[in-house]
Amino acid sequence: MTALALGTYGAHIFKPKNPAYKDVWQTASLYHLVHSAALLAAPSVKHPNIFGGFLTAGILAFSGTCYTVALIEDKQYATLAPFGGFAFIAGWASLLF
Repeated sequence: MTALALGTYGAHIFKPKNPAYKDVWQTASLYHLVHSAALLAAPSVKHPNIFGGFLTAGILAFSGTCYTVALIEDKQYATLAPFGGFAFIAGWASLLF
């Protein structure tokens, strides 16, 4: 629900001074939505807590950072985004074991 609400906000209401931040918001929203949907499969995987934990951490660190950067329009706050990306990768990699 949050991913859809933030995506809708970004598409219809969010008007940054620098239009490049609209793309940052869209990226955050896309990754948020895709990984929220993937969380629905967590109970059926071999290690649901690891998979779900990494995806949740990725949503918070990557998408949360991107939303913040877009709202503030300042890239200096982007330091957590790479950790979120690694968390997404780790979550998907956990399905291999």
